[in-house]
Amino acid sequence: MTSNFMHSFASDNNSGVHPKIMEAILKANEGHVVAYGDDPYTKSAIKKIQDVFGKDTEVFFVYNGTGANVVSLQALTSSFNGIICAETAHINEDECGAPEKHTGCKLLAVPSPDGKIRVEQIKPLLHIVGNEHHAQPCALSITQATELGTVYRPNEIEAITRFAHENGLRVHMDGARICNAAASLGVGLREITRDVGVDVLSFGGTKNGLMFGEAVLVFDPQLTTNMKFIRKQTTQLASKMRYIATQFEALLTDDLWLENARHANEMARLLAEQVKDIPGVEITQSVEINALFVKLPAEVIPKLQAESFFYLRDEEQSIVRWMTSFDTTEEDIDAFVKLLKKHLASG
Repeated sequence: MTSNFMHSFASDNNSGVHPKIMEAILKANEGHVVAYGDDPYTKSAIKKIQDVFGKDTEVFFVYNGTGANVVSLQALTSSFNGIICAETAHINEDECGAPEKHTGCKLLAVPSPDGKIRVEQIKPLLHIVGNEHHAQPCALSITQATELGTVYRPNEIEAITRFAHENGLRVHMDGARICNAAASLGVGLREITRDVGVDVLSFGGTKNGLMFGEAVLVFDPQLTTNMKFIRKQTTQLASKMRYIATQFEALLTDDLWLENARHANEMARLLAEQVKDIPGVEITQSVEINALFVKLPAEVIPKLQAESFFYLRDEEQSIVRWMTSFDTTEEDIDAFVKLLKKHLASG
């Protein structure tokens, strides 16, 4: 596949590394330090994260998002448990069975047209608690922002976590795009995680300007007993951890996380504004972060993809996904919209 665009709309994973993040990596690339996280860069980054999320937050850096989710869920479950999630959840659709393999748990996926889980969907799954013939619901995993680009409000998360805790469930949040969600809501990162009852957070950075690396944040000290062993056994312990850690420190310095996320979100809103009235284009989800889900004529999709690649979300309904990034420009949008109009006109 070829692309005439420097910046495509396929994924925020396709973007480059923010210059300030690259600068931080280069600064960390001096001399020798103790491996496996016992270095000044990692210690400084942990303090920076704790300044945001709370002094007793336990921080475990990992290589990637799937690793963060798997490590998090192992800390919450035993192999006979069930993990409740949305059908659209990344752990259900896009992690090649890694959560099931590493936790031994059954994923209890519930339908969600907008990517969100609601309390009334959790209740029916709890009637099997105590029945030895069934996987026992033990953890709930929600995604912020969701895989369909929608965002949980703080009160929605709090309602879910309160119900979960009242019924003996722990709550994991897949925060691959947590920065975009917080920017969309105009709140801090803690306000939609720890403060509303989340137990463990997969704190994503790769989609918001980092080169690689995520962080597992544990807000309940009772859950940290085995975390370092789980991380090692899951092959997520980085020997040269400073290169992951220093990126998070840079991301949280001077609100770079917010600057990047706001820009990506704004570019998505601009793209939505430019395409919403074009005949043949239907935006299927509310545009709350840096994602658009769009229904197009089926015959147009491969022609447009051939010139600027993006992903097909639902082949049956001809729904595609367009993602913007921290480095998306208005010129990128103008060029893409021009190309879209050309292919729609030609059929």
